[in-house]
Amino acid sequence: MAVQVYGCNHIAIEVTDAKQAVKFYTDVFGLKMLRGGEGAAWCQLGEHQFMAIFEVERLQPDRVKHFGLMVRDADQIQEVRRKLTAKYKLKLHPDFRCDFRDPWGNRIQVGDLSDESLVWLLPYQEVQKAGISFEKPKGRRQR
Repeated sequence: MAVQVYGCNHIAIEVTDAKQAVKFYTDVFGLKMLRGGEGAAWCQLGEHQFMAIFEVERLQPDRVKHFGLMVRDADQIQEVRRKLTAKYKLKLHPDFRCDFRDPWGNRIQVGDLSDESLVWLLPYQEVQKAGISFEKPKGRRQR
């Protein structure tokens, strides 16, 4: 089965002052604030993506920086997990369905179109044509 990526889900960045970062990104790019508080903020990026801003005391590479990719369903997530662990010998983060660091240290989270947090994908024609349900699967841990 070929895995089909549906696009970039989100990006996350580190800053030393989340409130100032929100002001900057709102001013420079006209980003709409979705929510925020306690050193974090989420801004809309285009129609279907977002940017997460995390405040840290000291900037350093490779802490919460990551990006998310979307695949069709749980079977495709399992295919990605199999390739990562069997073919490339990479370790998966135990607290997520499919979260890993690539061979160069970049953190990537993979979600599928049925993740309940992805309701904003409804306008995508691929999702509508595929008849994806946004009900949370029973007994499956979401993160």
